[in-house]
Amino acid sequence: METLINIILLTFLAIIAIAITRIRHLLVTVVLTGMFSLLSASLLVSMDAVDVAFTEAAVGAGISTLLFLSVLALTSTEELAGNRKFSSIAFILVSITGAILIYGTLDIPKFGDPSAPVHHHIAERFIYESPDEIGVPNMVTSVLASYRGYDTLGETTVILTAGIGVLLLLGRGKQDKETD
Repeated sequence: METLINIILLTFLAIIAIAITRIRHLLVTVVLTGMFSLLSASLLVSMDAVDVAFTEAAVGAGISTLLFLSVLALTSTEELAGNRKFSSIAFILVSITGAILIYGTLDIPKFGDPSAPVHHHIAERFIYESPDEIGVPNMVTSVLASYRGYDTLGETTVILTAGIGVLLLLGRGKQDKETD
């Protein structure tokens, strides 16, 4: 049943991705992008990656959609007619890159395989030694707050910097309108 749900979610993701590339109305594209992020978060939840799903929902569906809508308030809602030949070349390049990435995943272990290399050395340390090393009984909390503390700090810094940059850009647009 879980595999069927994953296949359905992946099918919806593929349909939405194709729709995003074909639609010229930018507001619809932004809404579809938010839907894509929410479906990605749902897929991550079904694969038991709740912490990553929460981040995807908050950043991908929440903040990114809000920032895109803010930018749309300053621009046109229709995409200008572009060079369709360039669009076709870009689609072909993206398809080739996707095929190469899929080929690169063919030799990875199956999802949840207990004999996968990732489960051999570091996982046992996190399971058995993190309560003594960190003093936190919850293994996920100890990994995210201590072992990956710098990584979490870096992610937070990137999000903060992106938010400040967008706010500066939006503020600059208001000043340009006031001087007109």
